[in-house]
Amino acid sequence: MSKKFVRFSTTEDINPWYGYVEGETVHAMDGAPWLESRATGKTFYLSEVKLEAPVEPSKIICIGLNYHAHVEASQSATEAPEYPLIFLKPSSSIIASGEKIVHPEASQRVDYEAELGVVIGKRAKNVPEAEAEDYIFGFTCVNDVTARDLQKKDGQWSRAKGFDTFCPVGPWIVTELNYRDVLVEGILNGEIMQSGRTSQMIFNIPFLISYLSAVITLNPGDLIPTGTPAGIAPMKSGDEIEVKIEGVGSLKNTMA
Repeated sequence: MSKKFVRFSTTEDINPWYGYVEGETVHAMDGAPWLESRATGKTFYLSEVKLEAPVEPSKIICIGLNYHAHVEASQSATEAPEYPLIFLKPSSSIIASGEKIVHPEASQRVDYEAELGVVIGKRAKNVPEAEAEDYIFGFTCVNDVTARDLQKKDGQWSRAKGFDTFCPVGPWIVTELNYRDVLVEGILNGEIMQSGRTSQMIFNIPFLISYLSAVITLNPGDLIPTGTPAGIAPMKSGDEIEVKIEGVGSLKNTMA
């Protein structure tokens, strides 16, 4: 049975808790759930806590151009990549659902990118594709916010992808999901702009975990956003962007 894990803060405690949700109740845990933590016995009403980003990864390893329709719509690519296109976002770019995305003064165009995020559950190095599922803890919603003009200008993506607030994540992690075929949507001010299924990915998730683990050791809690469908577009001040993923939930943020 799928469980829903959160990271949350309360008015009573200085530091956020990890916990799991049952109905309208949050059960606090004594550490991150992928570290085999246990319930503390403390409970809170879901309506009375603030949900933080559900992960604090040592790294965020992203996949570019991983949907066929996105490649077809891209101005920078003429054909699907032969191997996964990987890049990093800093963990300092993470914000929670409900928090604001800040438009940096250096950029004239900031885009949303709705993505399914994979959370790693245990240390992974040189993992065979056939065993990759064993290393998945769960799944969450991710917005790979991008300063599109800076991406084109720089020729590499660190600055364009790495600004503070450029990685909204949440609102929680679900542990069971038919990840091979779920609907991923990017919704701008109530209008569906992106709509694609994970079955349309160029590189599937087990292959990605195997490929990445041959290059970079994956640690528990690390986050892998798996690419975005076609339909990316810029946001302006006051816009609300929602990443909605079937079987996971809805991540909502506004542009400051």
